[in-house]
Amino acid sequence: MTGWLEALERLAGSRAKAGLTRQLRPRPAGDDVVDLAGNDYLGLSVHPAVIAASASSLHAYGLGATGSRLVRGSTLAHAALEASLADWLCAPAALVFSSGYLANLAAVRGLTAVCDLVVSDAYNHASLIDGCKISGARTMVAPHNDPAGVAAILDAHPGQPAMVVTESVFSVDGDLAPLRALHEVTSARGALLLVDDAHALGVLGPSGAGGVVAAGLAGKPDVIVTATLSKSLGGAGGVVAGPQQFIDHLIDTGRTFIYDTALPPAVVGGVTAAVEIARAAEDRRALLAARGAQIVRRLAAAGFDVRPPAAGVLSVMAPGPEAAVAWAADCRDRGVAVGCFRPPSTPDGSSRLRLTLNAGVPDAAFAHALDVIVECAP
Repeated sequence: MTGWLEALERLAGSRAKAGLTRQLRPRPAGDDVVDLAGNDYLGLSVHPAVIAASASSLHAYGLGATGSRLVRGSTLAHAALEASLADWLCAPAALVFSSGYLANLAAVRGLTAVCDLVVSDAYNHASLIDGCKISGARTMVAPHNDPAGVAAILDAHPGQPAMVVTESVFSVDGDLAPLRALHEVTSARGALLLVDDAHALGVLGPSGAGGVVAAGLAGKPDVIVTATLSKSLGGAGGVVAGPQQFIDHLIDTGRTFIYDTALPPAVVGGVTAAVEIARAAEDRRALLAARGAQIVRRLAAAGFDVRPPAAGVLSVMAPGPEAAVAWAADCRDRGVAVGCFRPPSTPDGSSRLRLTLNAGVPDAAFAHALDVIVECAP
């Protein structure tokens, strides 16, 4: 094959014309940027107890896990984290992966061993979409947050083993899925419900146990929960929680579990400490709720059409991808980091800033950041 680099350059040129070029921006340790772009909702990535627990595991086990979970990568630290997560999520069992992306791939593909049809929300995260693609199962896309639309798809395929895949809090706009209504639809038709709780874990529900627990669906045998450990818990990794039989199935057949090097024990130790802190962090969750109301008031007063965040994510529409990039860059130049979401990250084809709440940001810095966002608007 010749000319492939030129072909890539042409594709890059097309992306540039559409305002879809992306850049890596390495940050130094301890920078003083006000972070409204990351997902460290509870501010636990820098909590002294979390860092100390991570350092302790680092000294005990070394830098890496040295192998996959089924070879040498499973440690007592991994087992303790899985037990802690299962208890928090009110699930019979839990399995830890090296990322939330890999957990979602495994969960979707694993369930297609017993499901021929997948019904996926139109706004689902790329990891869920990719899970549907690699599963090989027939996948149908349902309108966003539309239980009636899901029911119509399932009713059009009577008797076909099916599962419905959704996020609890959607990663782009931060809106909440109608989990109870979706479960009424799935349970009445014998379908399974898979919920990615990534943006709700630590923020919603009793003890911050997430959207599934908040909806009263925890521990139900027809509900599977996935989540990342890199958002409210400030670390890395992912988890699948559900019936023991399904966890055993993933251990035996989950390719992203079997063939992937295990999460480093140092991360596992830090995340385990973060779970215990997050379960008791009602003050931090209250602060997030108050800041959610504050950001809506400030932006609405400036003329923006914004919705109150269900958890820690809020989006502000931009006129287009170029405007979104310029807006985010102007904020960054003034010391405020915000998310810039453009196609294909946005399922509706629109561009926006994504703002995330962080309990670790001081009050004055948070208020200043809101002023900067308003002043830099296109």
